[in-house]
Amino acid sequence: MKIPGEIEALFSVLRQSAKPEPVSAIEKLIEDAPDRELCRINALAFAAEHKLDEEDVIAAFLHSARRGIFDMSWNILCPGCGGVLDSGTTLKTVNQAEYRCALCAAGYEPTLDEIVEVTFTVSPRVRKIAAHDPETLPWIEYYRQIFWSSGVDLPDDETLAKWVKETTLDTLELSAGDKAVLSLQLPEGLVIVFDPVVHMSQFIEVTGEATRKPQSLAFVMTKDHAPTGTIQMRPGPLQISLENRSNVRTFPGIWVAGDKLHDLLGKRRPFLTAKRLLTNQTFRDIYRTDTLDVDQRLKITSLTFLFTDLKGSTELYERVGDLVAYDLVRAHFQVLHEIVAAERGAVVKTIGDAVMATFPTPDRAMAAALKMREAVKDLKGDLLLKIGIHEGPCLAVSLNDRQDYFGRTVNIAARVQGLATSRSIFATRRVVTDSKASKLLQSNGCGVDHAAGQLS
Repeated sequence: MKIPGEIEALFSVLRQSAKPEPVSAIEKLIEDAPDRELCRINALAFAAEHKLDEEDVIAAFLHSARRGIFDMSWNILCPGCGGVLDSGTTLKTVNQAEYRCALCAAGYEPTLDEIVEVTFTVSPRVRKIAAHDPETLPWIEYYRQIFWSSGVDLPDDETLAKWVKETTLDTLELSAGDKAVLSLQLPEGLVIVFDPVVHMSQFIEVTGEATRKPQSLAFVMTKDHAPTGTIQMRPGPLQISLENRSNVRTFPGIWVAGDKLHDLLGKRRPFLTAKRLLTNQTFRDIYRTDTLDVDQRLKITSLTFLFTDLKGSTELYERVGDLVAYDLVRAHFQVLHEIVAAERGAVVKTIGDAVMATFPTPDRAMAAALKMREAVKDLKGDLLLKIGIHEGPCLAVSLNDRQDYFGRTVNIAARVQGLATSRSIFATRRVVTDSKASKLLQSNGCGVDHAAGQLS
């Protein structure tokens, strides 16, 4: 398709704020890709497919979303089956203490590490695709584009069709208010009646001696999300009565919950997590005050915090004067911001001459710390930088109209920085014993004083 003139103008603006390579790849995607590839785009998979830097691609999609080219979606995932349990346009919609998966019969707390993904779908004003109206999607495309997350590594159409044939006893499409009766043979093992639209399921444990007498089961689909349970039946004929009492089209299916089902759903690929986006500098710059509600408290199971502070800045002002000292301190902030962003981190805030930054993993924070130490050493004025690093669980919160963090991990990281001496990096054992961080230190020839937690 040919991109309309007003959309071309959006891309012209986009090229001023994002790298040209990912912008060109995104423009080509919108022009040439089938509808399916424009629904819930996995930014990391897109970067890998086009051999582009992940951070550049994430930044390009974020700027695209800000300009209305894409709609950003925050999806709650089931870590078991990879299904999308709920979805919203902002992180503010993640407001339940637990989300239940009917297919896995389990509940999950919405931690931001692996259970909340962020995807991008082309805006209908740019290009209309079938997924904008999910009720038009065929059965398997609904699963592929709406139910399964971008982290499930689905096979090609032919392989998926073969898998469906081997694992489903029957499937049906029911419009709102419709009823139907299916007759099928129950094999021994575990069978699941499941609908991906209203997220309802019924588990059937098929065991015992086979029977020729027809068995019966009623499955009613509603928006009420009835509790999942398990009933027992014998191998043999089953008449299942299906009724759709919801106000949307449903896709009830009868699945054999065997190895083939687990093998398909077990194939995963990396995806853009909410944690990674919150620690992305471009995201923090663009969505500065529009991330969390003031009363939200969302858990992150592992985040790495880095605190810095300038030693002797007061003496610096007295020695070289306010104007020169201010320029040096400002230059130091700019260098630190650039290094943090380059290592997939984000500056949370500055406090006086101090910086608080977050990173998705300890090795990224350690790489940033090593670069910071050398970069500040190269600045004039004899600036001395103290650095502290700690990793652990925390809460993502909203403080003073901006996204911030709270918890013991944050407090420890700040105290560790306070222990650091001039030009030293102090890190807790959890950081220096991280496998990737440890290799990084070895490759840089850094010695570690484990007693003091100090890097030399």
